Amino acid sequence: MNPEVVGIGEVLIDFIATEPVPYIEASVFKRFFGGAPMNTLVGISRLGSTSGAITVVGDDPFGHFLLRELKSNGVDVSRVKIKKKLRTTLAFVVNEPETGERTFIFYRSPWVRGTSVDSLLPEDIDYEYISSAKILHVSGFALSQNPTRKAIFEAIFHARREGVKVSFDPTLRLDVWRSERTIQTIYGKALKLLDIATFSREESEFIFGTSDPDKAADKALKYGINIVGIKLGEKGALVKTRDGARVYMPAFKVKAIDTTGAGDGWNAGLLFGLLRDWDLEKCVTIANAVGALVVTRHGAITALPYRNELNDFLRERGLDIKV
Repeated sequence: MNPEVVGIGEVLIDFIATEPVPYIEASVFKRFFGGAPMNTLVGISRLGSTSGAITVVGDDPFGHFLLRELKSNGVDVSRVKIKKKLRTTLAFVVNEPETGERTFIFYRSPWVRGTSVDSLLPEDIDYEYISSAKILHVSGFALSQNPTRKAIFEAIFHARREGVKVSFDPTLRLDVWRSERTIQTIYGKALKLLDIATFSREESEFIFGTSDPDKAADKALKYGINIVGIKLGEKGALVKTRDGARVYMPAFKVKAIDTTGAGDGWNAGLLFGLLRDWDLEKCVTIANAVGALVVTRHGAITALPYRNELNDFLRERGLDIKV
């Protein structure tokens, strides 16, 4: 299989509280598939493209669950490594009662050693597999620790040599990094190597030092990135390009249950549209629609739409757009 999009980075278990309460009051957590780049791959596959994963899972029940979920969603797992003597990475998630916004507690480095997210080696990567793709999608979360950081940069360098576009989502989680200075250094290195980069409003403010999405996008473009997206949650999204295009689209109004994975779904919609050479306005509209659908149910991939579901959503809102 030669997938159009290859994703590299973390895959993990999200244990999400069944009630919107603080951690100390949460008594029941439900298991869900998680990991930003892999959520995006599932979204791309459900929309009708092809995707493949480069990642590591532990040889444990959680790792085998994640593999099963990737397979059942049409993601190629032939380059996923199952490693013994490792535990699959875990995250615990709660959602704020009013907004659905979530907070995370991770069981991985620097808090826990010997987890799958930190165990991807350069020799684990099939570089020809990357060469055959159109886009390599990378998560910044997995850049927080070596040796995985080194492996991912090797993959990025290879993609650039081979003319494969590199897409990046920082997936900023402060508590898995050793310092904010390290984050800025590593992200700064990555930003110089990208074709496409997407940021939440919080990420763009942290990285670029401004709450103005236009100014943040302009700063990102100065790194040489061709397409920059700023995801603004309930306010929609802004995308700017190196050749001067600017598209802002408002968000679709839905009842937010759980925002976990919304940005990953948005990425899937954008990348799917770019693969099909749609105009930027359609790409952002589709991305907003996918992101909106994700928040309507618990779990990062639970409500990721299939093509017919997305078309129904758009039609119900009076839009003459078909995927």
